[in-house]
Amino acid sequence: MPEILIGEVNHYFSKLGVAGLDIREPLRIGDHIHILGHTTDFEESVVSMQIEHRNIDHAEPGDNVAITVPEKVRVGDKIFLKVYGRPVYAEEDILQPVMA
Repeated sequence: MPEILIGEVNHYFSKLGVAGLDIREPLRIGDHIHILGHTTDFEESVVSMQIEHRNIDHAEPGDNVAITVPEKVRVGDKIFLKVYGRPVYAEEDILQPVMA
């Protein structure tokens, strides 16, 4: 299943089970993500997300968000978005008209 790199862990709050993420691509509640690092490797669905202690339903590139995580994550772990049912293309490919 294709994955798109969408961000990186910048902090982990162990007592809360919350990860701080630097987001490079859009992320929404319900998205399925894969968190991968040297000793981290798990998948989860995003069930809650906050910016500055305010609940949000989506994040845009440049946002610094917090999400709950079921396992320990580490600074520098990569966040990938799982892409279901469609191939992943470069943006230029998506914007080009299809010629028959």
